[in-house]
Amino acid sequence: MTTSDQPNPPNHPATTSTTERRRPINLLAGTVGHFVEWYDWYVYGLLAAVFSSQIFPSHSAFASLVAALLTYAIGFVVRPLSGIIISPLADRYGRRRILTLAISGMALGALIIAFTPPFAVIGYGAPVLFVIARILQGISAGSEQQSAIAYMVEHAPANRRGLFGSFTNMASGLATLAATGAAAIVTSTFSPDALAAWGWRIPFLVGGILGVVGLLMRARADESPEYEASVLAKQKSAPAGLRELLRNHPKALLQAAALSAPAVAYYTWATFLPTYANLTSGRDLSSTLAGSVIGLLLLVIVVPFCGSLSDRLGRRKIFPIVGAIGMIVLFYPLLLLLNQPGFGVYVIVSASGWIVLGIWQSVYPTIQAELFPASVRVSGIGFAHQIVIAVFGGTAPLIAAAFVSAGHPMFVALYMIVVVALCLAVYFTLPETGSRSNRTTVAPNDSAAADAQLLHH
Repeated sequence: MTTSDQPNPPNHPATTSTTERRRPINLLAGTVGHFVEWYDWYVYGLLAAVFSSQIFPSHSAFASLVAALLTYAIGFVVRPLSGIIISPLADRYGRRRILTLAISGMALGALIIAFTPPFAVIGYGAPVLFVIARILQGISAGSEQQSAIAYMVEHAPANRRGLFGSFTNMASGLATLAATGAAAIVTSTFSPDALAAWGWRIPFLVGGILGVVGLLMRARADESPEYEASVLAKQKSAPAGLRELLRNHPKALLQAAALSAPAVAYYTWATFLPTYANLTSGRDLSSTLAGSVIGLLLLVIVVPFCGSLSDRLGRRKIFPIVGAIGMIVLFYPLLLLLNQPGFGVYVIVSASGWIVLGIWQSVYPTIQAELFPASVRVSGIGFAHQIVIAVFGGTAPLIAAAFVSAGHPMFVALYMIVVVALCLAVYFTLPETGSRSNRTTVAPNDSAAADAQLLHH
């Protein structure tokens, strides 16, 4: 093959032009796919109170809800195993390939839930199928988050990494909004009997269909240029990459974990706040879901706005620190305010929480990506994020339900405040990874990726 016949390497002018031309397509594939992933993930927790008696019948409605939430938590237990095992494969074989597999598993899990007959028809086969579905979704979710963060940030222009990184959490916010909206629609449209019998299945069916659309988009997307240029990432085996991560980046792992840990508040607000308000103040579940939709609209505005702002003002100085302080100051009075009647009160509580959560959410994906070199980026984010999510995110609704059941609903706020306060202490150790320079690598000091890109000129 002559030189003229060779494909253009990364950073070649023709390749750069193609990358820029295809950037909107790749951005859409990453964002839409991420939206579908988290829509399917969140809708379970929002509708657990509806289908729990159909799939997990017990002596009381609360016991059925606990069984449904335990199954919900199983997906979180699986996530760190998936993150640890599969993330190094994304560093070795590519982000796009893992993202395509992830959305396939998530969609299949949603379809299994949508079509599982009730306990009255197939007995224990119903909860078993739900457990299988949640395991599939846990594996998918454990592969998705860190791969999507790396994919989006690596596709970003150098001066827009904060904005592109925020799109992953904007997509998850939109997914939470869509899942909450879907739950609100079915709970308010169908009669209680029709809702319990089959109405709750519709959001899961929609999620499965959307998954197929996301799969087709990701199958046609491009791999990220920085991954393709990083020869080192391709040469290392998955175990070797994991060993390098643990040996050379322990501080970055701790910092990445602290950036993810406020997910305890995110999952409480996203999947349990409507149920919390229903259990503690007697509010109608359909009205609380509608109120959460209004609050989530603010989240999806705040996240990209702050992400874009971080490209000019820097990452660490403002956003994770301000967001964490906001959570610590507001959570207790917000949950206390729910004791007051009125739909407007619930909207104020929901929206206020989503604003401070949005400030935190806007930049942590980009900071996490910039903490690690390309050769271990997905492994690093996945190892830290998925373990933390399993410990704090998956158990958040269950712990909140236990506090409410024990007669101590305000312990929910105290629990979130303690976790976020510990994270805030770590945020002051974060390096300032944002920069207005046009550096070629995502991580400020990634000599291997920089050298690899130079070799391809």
